[in-house]
Amino acid sequence: MTIQQKSDRSFHERFLLSTVAVLTAFTLTSCSTLVTDQYEATALTTYTWQVKYAYDLTNEPSPRFETFATTSLLNRNGIKPPGTVIGPDDKGLWWPTLPPRPSVSEVEQRQKPQEQASTPEILKAVEYRLTYTLGSQQKTLPTNYAVYRQVVKAYPSKAPLRLTLGVGDNSVEKAEIVK
Repeated sequence: MTIQQKSDRSFHERFLLSTVAVLTAFTLTSCSTLVTDQYEATALTTYTWQVKYAYDLTNEPSPRFETFATTSLLNRNGIKPPGTVIGPDDKGLWWPTLPPRPSVSEVEQRQKPQEQASTPEILKAVEYRLTYTLGSQQKTLPTNYAVYRQVVKAYPSKAPLRLTLGVGDNSVEKAEIVK
């Protein structure tokens, strides 16, 4: 095989590999869109007490974390859940009452010999989901804050929404009111 043939072969192999890579990327990033007028957005707000345990709290490369009490509250379409007293916050979300803080005894019970325990800290988390119906099929998918807020704005008028689904149609990436 001559140097020119090797060079041509190398070029063709690189071209083929780059073409396959581009087609694979396009396939993986392609998104579906659909329009529906039956939908519900939820935001599950959660408080959880957590304590960090380590032999050296400031320099431990992989400390151990223990969770204690947790409380959650389900927000639906931005409407205040019954009996809620905390909220809405800056994002329009309502929060559950704080779970009971772990006592010194509870923290010590989970502490191993020679370990130190951090001061309990409260963690806040939000999980967004969108449920929509298309034809006779109902589907619930994870989503993000921007989609949740768009649904909250559209919900009172039940305006149709154009939903953009993520990779593999396993999430909702965007929601737009259809005019």
